[in-house]
Amino acid sequence: MRYVFLVIFSCLPVFLMAQTPANSSTKAPYLQYPIIPAFPLSLVDGNTITKNDLKKNEKTMLFIFSVDCDHCKHLTEEVLKNIDKFKKTQIVMITPFKVEQMKEYYDQYKIKNYPNIIMASEPTRQIMYFYDLHYFPGLYIYDKKQQFVKGFEGTAKLDSLLFYLNK
Repeated sequence: MRYVFLVIFSCLPVFLMAQTPANSSTKAPYLQYPIIPAFPLSLVDGNTITKNDLKKNEKTMLFIFSVDCDHCKHLTEEVLKNIDKFKKTQIVMITPFKVEQMKEYYDQYKIKNYPNIIMASEPTRQIMYFYDLHYFPGLYIYDKKQQFVKGFEGTAKLDSLLFYLNK
């Protein structure tokens, strides 16, 4: 009887793998579809935009942030201090929080004073699943043709961001 159980348990991994398709992909959706996602985004004024409303022929950095994240606040301050280095970059700051919470962040950092920054809310959190984001901030760089270049999750150095934006 012991030998029967031994045989069954030794074959169990083989049987479990039989249920997994050989071509199943474990890549995050943003790697499977390496373009800017078309989720509707709510602006501070209540209007909605999609990727079709973004500037064409300009590099884009998606900055996914939490309104409560200290790393996000620090990176926001760092980007704003060095905003002249991002002149040729469209920065889209997206939060999975509601517009009301985003508005406080928007006002605190005076985002309206920076024409190359768009701040938007995506409260359905689809953006989190698309990027398989576990840690804030999430930073995703796209070229002029809106094709994915590089992604960062968690803290990222400004030099690293600028390196990929200036490629």
